[in-house]
Amino acid sequence: MSELAVQRFLDLQDRLIEPPVVRFGHLNRIVGMTIEASGLDAPMGSQCSVEKSDGSRVEAQVVGFSNDLIYMMPFQGTIGLKPGARVTLRASSDSAFVGDGALGRVLDAYGNPLDGLSPPRELTQRPLISEPINPMSREPIDQVLDVGIRAINALLTIGCGQRIGLIAGSGVGKSVLLGMMTKFTQADVIVIGLIGERGREVKEFIEQTLGYIGLRRAVVIAAPADNSPLLRIRAANLAHCYAEHFKEKGQNVLLLVDSLTRVAHAQREIGLAVGEPPTTKGYPSSVFSLIPKMIERTGTGAKDEGSITAIYTVLAEGDDLNDPIVDISRASLDGQIVLTRELADEGHFPAIDLSGSVSRLLPVLASEAHLKLASSFRRYWAIYQQNRDLIQVGAYQRGSNLDLDKAISLREENLKFLRQSMHEPAEFQQSLTEMKEAIDG
Repeated sequence: MSELAVQRFLDLQDRLIEPPVVRFGHLNRIVGMTIEASGLDAPMGSQCSVEKSDGSRVEAQVVGFSNDLIYMMPFQGTIGLKPGARVTLRASSDSAFVGDGALGRVLDAYGNPLDGLSPPRELTQRPLISEPINPMSREPIDQVLDVGIRAINALLTIGCGQRIGLIAGSGVGKSVLLGMMTKFTQADVIVIGLIGERGREVKEFIEQTLGYIGLRRAVVIAAPADNSPLLRIRAANLAHCYAEHFKEKGQNVLLLVDSLTRVAHAQREIGLAVGEPPTTKGYPSSVFSLIPKMIERTGTGAKDEGSITAIYTVLAEGDDLNDPIVDISRASLDGQIVLTRELADEGHFPAIDLSGSVSRLLPVLASEAHLKLASSFRRYWAIYQQNRDLIQVGAYQRGSNLDLDKAISLREENLKFLRQSMHEPAEFQQSLTEMKEAIDG
């Protein structure tokens, strides 16, 4: 991110926020990504600037302290800083500027445009990190969200305000599935956070996967992998901030974050840089605190508000579904959709593994007839999968098991139902009708 873009954001913040009493300190030393300063009374999360030798500034955020020393991390690099440089407290907390003017736009972690257009207009200021929601004030989840994916609509039904994890290894179709949801969903507004992705993938997702139809009712916040960990965390918080803005206006929002794992990696970099001890797989405890807090910002709102349906992609590193980030995500979310490499290698897209996928709100959202159909479909699918090896080597004799015989006869219809082209939408009622046809053979 350019220094000009950062300065534009901070200048706007200075004009709209009554500045705190200015306090100064000086830089002591830089160790790795951590800037150590003294003589500055700054709380956690404060926004500071450090003067370079040429008079320009490096913006940083307070991430820790020890006695009279504070530890900061820069939003950009530290080149040009020297011992004794002046450190200025800019703001004691962080805020964001959000609004309807950002629809159809691609923004960076500060809310500045990445699409080459003028900055969004008619934005309002709000805290970047909102106060926790009283769980007793939330409305129940009782409305189905049509995402346009046949297998999800029928077998993993999602409700408005539900939080789902999209768990998969690399290269099995996560981004394509997200793009299908953005184009086919019935949500009012879509907010997309592309966190820690390669810069090439950001442009490809917007131009090829999302497309014009998806972008015109979406806000995209992008912080590629070359951004500092602070910017990646800020981009994730900004995406949630935009989702909260639209929810408070009574709209049903679909929030897509790709990926929650990259957010965890960014927090791991910050935690280790300030001396936090690593725990499971090198992740400090702050990671396992950040993820549930971020997820709890989504969901249903109060009576007159809308909802935020959140879908977080979770990267199963090495296809390990017992990865600690996968574990904490499953514990914090209302269900998961698992994509497997085995199905992707067979050309089965979307590569949804029904045996590992579940929507915890399906019993609440589905009718009795819907539940019966979904249960039958899953049953015959599981029976075939459990006996697949016997069938393929010819060891199974027809007539030995009536349920397995029916599962074999329905196999092609079931496969046809689960597979879906990225250009083929499937509405909710259509999905139920086709599921019934697949079970009836």
